[in-house]
Amino acid sequence: MSRINTNVASIIAQNNLRQSHNDLATSLQRLSTGLAINRGADNPAGLIVSERLRGEIAGVTQAIDNAERAQNVIATTEAALQEISTLLTSIRGLTIEAANTGAFSDDEIAANQLQIDSAIESITRISNTTSFAGLKLLNGSLDYLISGVNSTDIRDVKIFGANFGTNTTIPVTVEVLNSAEIAQLFISGNTAGAPGALLSSVTFEVQGTKGVEVLNFVSGTKLSAVVFAVNSTTDATGVSASLVNATNQTSGMVLTSDAFGTDAFVSVRKIANGDFFQTFDQQNGNATNRDSGEDVVALVNGNLALGDGLKLSMRSSMLNVQLLLTAAAGTTLATHNFTVTGGGAVYQIGPSINTSQQVGFGIQSVAASRLGSETIGFLNSIVSGGDNSMIAGRAAQAEQIITFATNQVSILRGRLGAFERNTLQTSIRSQQIALENLMSAESQIRDTDFAAETAALTRAQILVSAGTSTLTLANSTAQNVLALLQ
Repeated sequence: MSRINTNVASIIAQNNLRQSHNDLATSLQRLSTGLAINRGADNPAGLIVSERLRGEIAGVTQAIDNAERAQNVIATTEAALQEISTLLTSIRGLTIEAANTGAFSDDEIAANQLQIDSAIESITRISNTTSFAGLKLLNGSLDYLISGVNSTDIRDVKIFGANFGTNTTIPVTVEVLNSAEIAQLFISGNTAGAPGALLSSVTFEVQGTKGVEVLNFVSGTKLSAVVFAVNSTTDATGVSASLVNATNQTSGMVLTSDAFGTDAFVSVRKIANGDFFQTFDQQNGNATNRDSGEDVVALVNGNLALGDGLKLSMRSSMLNVQLLLTAAAGTTLATHNFTVTGGGAVYQIGPSINTSQQVGFGIQSVAASRLGSETIGFLNSIVSGGDNSMIAGRAAQAEQIITFATNQVSILRGRLGAFERNTLQTSIRSQQIALENLMSAESQIRDTDFAAETAALTRAQILVSAGTSTLTLANSTAQNVLALLQ
């Protein structure tokens, strides 16, 4: 049959040519953009998944950048603390040198004091000026804010990390379960033939956490004189002595450790003479030559805290805190409360903003007025005119303060190093692995497979060429009807 009004063959050829042109255009677009999905119609489901993956990739990429920037902050802080450690080491040497009064004149000690003053000023200056992109690091602005601390119960509080989550404050409850104890040994003064005195000559060794001293006494020495002798070496042994009853020496005497806890101990060993000499764990107690203290046991927000003498340490997902109880609070079963009201540094190290992907970290001030403790004094007290200066002859006290301050700075450096190594670096490594997998998945869905798409392009080109030729033939077939009219 021959028709001229409707050329069905031409229509079929046009439709196929149009489809071939569309396929050719799609292949050219994919090859030119490198993307298999350029609009929703290309792959609706694939577009949804790939866009979600792109969002996750952006979050992971930023999390890596955040952690790396945090590393830069930590490195800047640690470098400043290292310089402070160097200054403290120098101050310690000058202090010990100033204690050698038998070989140094007053002028030389005064010169040492001037160097100490300058070094302490430098420490405070470093504390006030260390910054990163305008963020002060060591002046206490990154420390946590605390309210409600009763100084008669809690002597010192350090918040190393806190995660507030959706809360604005963190209430802290400290419940003492078992009291801390000091080590102590009892020596009776109710000795037949020598009440309140030593029955015979005796030589014994006193040992504590700081060291050992050997003491010699003759027969008839009053217990008050023994107490005086033991206390004269307390700085070397860590053991002090006292009469049970100051007005009645026959009540005996007690040797006690200067500190609480299981690490504290008192040991007394008879070396020569004194067959009568014996120590007891308590008055009317069991005979023993050694006694140790006990650590405080307490709950902090329901978590069992690690006790070390009167010190408590507790770390949970919400709070990392260290407390120093007073002797009264550490030996009394009671509950104490305070509140963390804010402050600290928050590091966003995860791809989503929520509690589990943020880490809080507190950096205390390292100014001279903050290095040290209320018990032994602060670093600024050893400058000229201070209570513990070299000129005032307080080298021994100053040395204790410097040792304590050095430990504070070292511990802070260690915490920063642990935070960088165990939190930031591990986060970066894990996020980098996640980034690799996410990008691989997104690429598989969205990127063009050039090998397959090149083959499709060649096919489309051939079909377009063939379709064009076919359409030409289809359009010319209608002319055959002219032969019928001749």
